[in-house]
Amino acid sequence: MQLIKNYLYNAFYQIFVIIVPLVTMPYISRVLGPTGSGINSLTNANTQYFVLLGSIGVSLYGNRQIAYLRDDKDKISQTFWEIFIMRLFTIALALILFYLFVFLTHTYQLAYLMQSILIIAAAFDISWFFMGVENFKVTVVRNVVVKLISIVFIFTLVKSKNDIILYIFILSMSQLLGNMSLFPYLKTYIVLPKWHQLNIWQHLRPSLTLFIPQIALQIYLILNKTMLGIMVSVEAAGFYTYSDNIIRMLLAIVTSLSTVMMPRVANVFAHGDLVKVNRYMQLAFDYSSAVSIPMMFGMASISWKFAPLFFGHGYNSVSSLMMIESLIVLPITWSSITGNQYLLPLGKNRQYTASVTLGAILSVVFNVPLILLLKTNGAMISTVLCECAVSLYQLFAIHKSVHLPDLFIGLWKYLLSGLVMFIVVFYLHMTWKFTILTALIEVIIGIVIYGLGIFILKPPILQAVKQLLQKPAR
Repeated sequence: MQLIKNYLYNAFYQIFVIIVPLVTMPYISRVLGPTGSGINSLTNANTQYFVLLGSIGVSLYGNRQIAYLRDDKDKISQTFWEIFIMRLFTIALALILFYLFVFLTHTYQLAYLMQSILIIAAAFDISWFFMGVENFKVTVVRNVVVKLISIVFIFTLVKSKNDIILYIFILSMSQLLGNMSLFPYLKTYIVLPKWHQLNIWQHLRPSLTLFIPQIALQIYLILNKTMLGIMVSVEAAGFYTYSDNIIRMLLAIVTSLSTVMMPRVANVFAHGDLVKVNRYMQLAFDYSSAVSIPMMFGMASISWKFAPLFFGHGYNSVSSLMMIESLIVLPITWSSITGNQYLLPLGKNRQYTASVTLGAILSVVFNVPLILLLKTNGAMISTVLCECAVSLYQLFAIHKSVHLPDLFIGLWKYLLSGLVMFIVVFYLHMTWKFTILTALIEVIIGIVIYGLGIFILKPPILQAVKQLLQKPAR
């Protein structure tokens, strides 16, 4: 089944993405130190605003349009080239504005120039096309190879705090070369367009409708780092980023399902099968809850001693940040399903935009007083509150078309199993001396306890897995 294969490819890649930072982050955090890490975090966060500006919502819009039209080679060819060329123009404009920003900025100018390669890389990012045709294998293989090469360069060339510029250059160039490596695979799906019939600007307005929510989304994802760098210190932005990286690596495993499902749901919706759309929604919601809850409780239970062991001396502040941020796992999982798998594929852009705009507004409202009062912990609390608000709004937005109780049938069973796991593992974590071996034992114990809870309480996920494993009748 193509859908399962795509999920396995994406899940494999997300696991690989977790393993890579587990290898590089302890090394980089020690070599560059809190200041160097903070410089990378702050300059990257500010660069992402311009990447977002140049991309103008194409990742979501292009993915969905290709999914709608993928049964017609001529149409997807014409659509691809129109969207791609349009984004070349908008990226060029964003790059000019970025260089103007760098010229007016009097700090970290060389770091910003290295980060500008990411804006150029965005012009050649065509992963949205392969997601639209549901070929996740190509993007996964490409990303794995590129990341492995970048790891070799990092360990070979980055040796001291003075290598922060070189480190940024390696990360940025790997992104650019990785994006460009996808182009040879296009020939299987598309042909050259009818150049005289190109109408690139017809895609601008619908792209902008998805660009607005992406602006709002990035505000409350990136604004915290920018405000911490201004209101507290560049080191505080680095601490926040390291915690955020760890938690969002775990999230990637669960949210990869919505990434895979979005083009499938868009295609099913294009054929008018709303019953199947809702069925996909219920299955994905239950699966995501079953997986995200143990991740949330598990990370919270081992976070207190994790940061000093993993990142090294000077990163104790990351411990409390990770414990707080673990609370976002469940609401983000839910919003990835309600937003990316339901609202966007069905063209309900207004409701999706309203949800992330709410998150952006609350981020501004909460960040200032909470950062002034609690510094980095305050920024993290603001993140949790914003993610919860987005998730709740999206659930409210779909309550008339989706029977919400069906989505939460097994929730109490997952929560109870996860809570018991947390209590036991957290007790062991605070009692034992924390080493790599004891961390591994704690994780295994947590998996066993959660698994036993699921087996005893028998939530819906067990029946779904049983049906999946059954051989079809002959």
